[in-house]
Amino acid sequence: MNMPHTIAPTADQIAQTQRSIDRYIQTIEAHPDRRVGAYPYYLFHEPGTEIRGTVMLFHGFSAKPHQMWRLADYLFKNGFNVYQPSIAGHTLINPTQNWCQVDLKPEYAEPLKQKVQQDPVLKKYFDNVGTNPAGFSRPNRLQQMALMARLLLLEPKLLDIVQSIALPDDPDFDQYYTSSHLRYLTDAQARLAELDAMPGHIYTVGLSVGGAVALGLAAARPDRIKRVVAYAPLLKIYGEERRQYVNLAGPLDISESGWDVNLRFPVGALTAADRFGNSVVLSDQSLRSLQNIPTFLVLTENEDAADIDTNKAFYQQIGGEDNDNAFYLYPTEALVPHPMVDPTEVSQNMSNRFWQSLYQETFRFLTTGRVNMQNMSNLEQNTDLRSYLLCRQFPENN
Repeated sequence: MNMPHTIAPTADQIAQTQRSIDRYIQTIEAHPDRRVGAYPYYLFHEPGTEIRGTVMLFHGFSAKPHQMWRLADYLFKNGFNVYQPSIAGHTLINPTQNWCQVDLKPEYAEPLKQKVQQDPVLKKYFDNVGTNPAGFSRPNRLQQMALMARLLLLEPKLLDIVQSIALPDDPDFDQYYTSSHLRYLTDAQARLAELDAMPGHIYTVGLSVGGAVALGLAAARPDRIKRVVAYAPLLKIYGEERRQYVNLAGPLDISESGWDVNLRFPVGALTAADRFGNSVVLSDQSLRSLQNIPTFLVLTENEDAADIDTNKAFYQQIGGEDNDNAFYLYPTEALVPHPMVDPTEVSQNMSNRFWQSLYQETFRFLTTGRVNMQNMSNLEQNTDLRSYLLCRQFPENN
């Protein structure tokens, strides 16, 4: 293939890696809550084939690895080995038990839940939600504001409790809450360990919460991760009102549905995602580590999940372009939604028509550390880049 900075894994190295991943998949198979279609998978070239390295892909919150199969296929066909695990807990159903969450401790949660159950206004609201779960994904802005006002009317002390979660290092947080948000990192570290036998560079790529995981893993393992590409990483939930609602309603039995509309999750799972981005990825230690790892951030002005200003500030904190980082923001009129990786995925009645150029610039950044910003707005592949791609065949848009 005559590629620069390549490695040719041996049959033994590939076999060791496959055995390690397969052991993990077997534990999922044996779990009573296994989630069909959410198993991790890998695409490895034949032994002795020169590769550019291995890319770990992390999908978005409530989604499955299939969400990024086109990108996985593209990177594989262009010289990378690919491993796509599920983010923590997402190989399983029953999110209340299995997904990362932030919960009020029982001594605070139970009295509050009793007040909610006894309140005729909230009881009627939740009864209405319960009779129409298929048509309800999450409260709209007006509903969120009304629910917050009603909750604070029932329990004014709740505002003081929620303040302890507003900041990543509030000392009162552990007094009020239990949280499993760190599982996003520990699980990703376990998946990275499954690649110990695979030689060459490791790259992390992720969307939304998966983008935060890609960044958090790189920050924890700068010795192993060479570059990061994060699409709309959820470092903080978009919109102060939405974030306040997530933190306020998280302790209650309120559920929403996400990209997998057949699977509802507690709002406390979103609280955990926000806390992971805010307290882990944005910690001083992580920021110092990421200053040495080139990072490409891609967001859209049509965000409804990841806070744009937080990402802009993060980009500057890790050194901006002076540290070989790159930042691209799709303008409003491009009609690119938060889930921008899959061209068939529709959010807010929008889908990403620029997916081919997004894939190309992801490839360019992983291989050269550079991005052609002008190409990001192209609807088709840049033919200039095609000359040094390994494979001109592109995954079909189906």
